[in-house]
Amino acid sequence: MARLERDVKRAALMGSMLFDAMRPEELDEILKFASERRYRRGQTILQRGDDGSSLMAVLRGRVRISSVSGDGKEVTLNVINPGEIFGEIALLDGQPRSADATATEDTTLLVVERRNFIPFLHQNGDLYLRLLAVLCGRLRRTSTALEEIALFDLPVRLARVLLKLASDYGRAGVNGTRIDIKLSQRDLSNLVASSRESVNKQLRAWRELGALDMEDGFIILRRPAELQRLTDVR
Repeated sequence: MARLERDVKRAALMGSMLFDAMRPEELDEILKFASERRYRRGQTILQRGDDGSSLMAVLRGRVRISSVSGDGKEVTLNVINPGEIFGEIALLDGQPRSADATATEDTTLLVVERRNFIPFLHQNGDLYLRLLAVLCGRLRRTSTALEEIALFDLPVRLARVLLKLASDYGRAGVNGTRIDIKLSQRDLSNLVASSRESVNKQLRAWRELGALDMEDGFIILRRPAELQRLTDVR
């Protein structure tokens, strides 16, 4: 049972590119000083501006990452599922948190504190170079994502986001694949770097074509192939 629990925690850490650069024995050393924290549904985990003192991996439950827009409305930036990680950059630079995190259901987190992780890095010299390679790869992928925003029009960007959400949170039904998290049009506009009005117009056009529908605030992809064709552009 103890080994199974260790394997689950190790797998959770490996959900981050940061730890993917590490050897199994290094991950086991990190697990020795990692701790568990539990949060109730709706409980705040961290807030924007808090000290960046740790990384967190979701073992059970789900975490919503959000921020407040200039007009005071809350915007969903991401949803973190079991086996996924948030806060890894703060683990390295110690800078304040850039967003809020809230448990959307009863949640258990694996927490790695910066005060323990930095000495661990100092004791493992070549690990710095491996982490540098990982971070450079992440920077390249970020550049590619920004390039897509600049080069592709809204329908392509929105189609890619909806298909990714369906892949991560989709639930098949008789009417199509329901994206099983509620995202407002403002949330979607933030994810695709566009205005809420433009996103609303595009969703309405796809509803009229029968490619998708809305039900109780959830998006249902009725004909995902229509969206997939848009994403096949090069």
